[in-house]
Amino acid sequence: MTSLASGSLRGVTDPSLGVYLHVPFCERVCPYCDFAVVAARRLARADEERTVAALLAELAGRAHAFAGLPLETVYFGGGTPALLHPDSIARLLAGLRAAFPGTPREVTLEANPSTLEQGRLGAFRAAGVDRLSLGVQSFADATLRRLGRAHRGEASQRAIEAARAAGFTNLSLDLIVGAPGQSLAGVEQDLAAALAAAPEHVSAYALTLEPGTPFAKAAARGALRIVEDDLVAEMLEAVASRLEGAGLVRYEVSSFARPGCESQHNQRYWQRRAVLALGVGAHSTEPASAAAPFGARSANERGLADWLARIEAGDFAPPEREVLDAATARGEAAFLALRTRRGLDAGRFAAEFGAVPRHFFAGAIDALVAQGLLAEGASGDLALPPRGWLFADEVASRFVAKQS
Repeated sequence: MTSLASGSLRGVTDPSLGVYLHVPFCERVCPYCDFAVVAARRLARADEERTVAALLAELAGRAHAFAGLPLETVYFGGGTPALLHPDSIARLLAGLRAAFPGTPREVTLEANPSTLEQGRLGAFRAAGVDRLSLGVQSFADATLRRLGRAHRGEASQRAIEAARAAGFTNLSLDLIVGAPGQSLAGVEQDLAAALAAAPEHVSAYALTLEPGTPFAKAAARGALRIVEDDLVAEMLEAVASRLEGAGLVRYEVSSFARPGCESQHNQRYWQRRAVLALGVGAHSTEPASAAAPFGARSANERGLADWLARIEAGDFAPPEREVLDAATARGEAAFLALRTRRGLDAGRFAAEFGAVPRHFFAGAIDALVAQGLLAEGASGDLALPPRGWLFADEVASRFVAKQS
């Protein structure tokens, strides 16, 4: 994964590519959502066509920076990309196949039960989608109402059944814990319902109050009932216990999968591998090059109108781009790896940065090990022990500050 022999290239070198395509449309914008999305209760075909054309134009304008890398994964995220017609998904996949060599090992489409047109699922599968990520969030109607979701629990059950009938054998369910008014018993009931569907993958997230969202504003004025941190921790422990007990292995802080069903695309981010991200608000991870020996990252603007105007004017350079220096790359390598079950490989880290993690992060390592939040192997490998999973963000953040 790394190379020092090339001299100028010190960052992760990856002989493959993942592509993320952001579709910003949603039936409604949830009050906790901080993604780059726009409400489109009924997505007009003209708006769909314009967005697909812009995605294909951006692909053509940026593919040269990733030329020659075989396409390994594709992820349609959002927003709700299942609002697109299957022929639009097929066109986008055809454009990717024409731009890059290789056949994707995984093509994921996000969908919401409330917007999922069950009659389209077979056509999505025929278009080349082989993994479906379903935004269930909860099976309890009361919890869904408090989250501002458009669907109800019965719709999730129907969507799961329709996905299986359409031939999807790789199904991921998203769950939220710590929703306003949610109890531990409610989380247990959601877990039971999720496991009854026998999914190959489950992503379980604690509700986060993102600045500027309606939920954050309501909480600030005391109008939102927030679940206490200790109870959220109990909920997360219940999630891990129930899912792992059912054979879904926790391979990342929020991700559980049956062996062989881990998200190939999402692992690219945690391993700092190349991702070309297209669409409004999308973030790319660029491979190491002579001009960016530790790689670079770039981001598109979050406003749909602004992104469309730039792309349609023929300007394909992302408005934000950062060439990573060694210190930033070291922090990110630790931060991202420590979110995973595998943890931070000291030998691989040393090959890229010239020394094992302790050389740069001794103070943070000693403090976290003393608190029982981090485990250090004899060779210098770092990983989260069981208690560390509950404080994963806090642990990882200790490595982000630049080291000299």
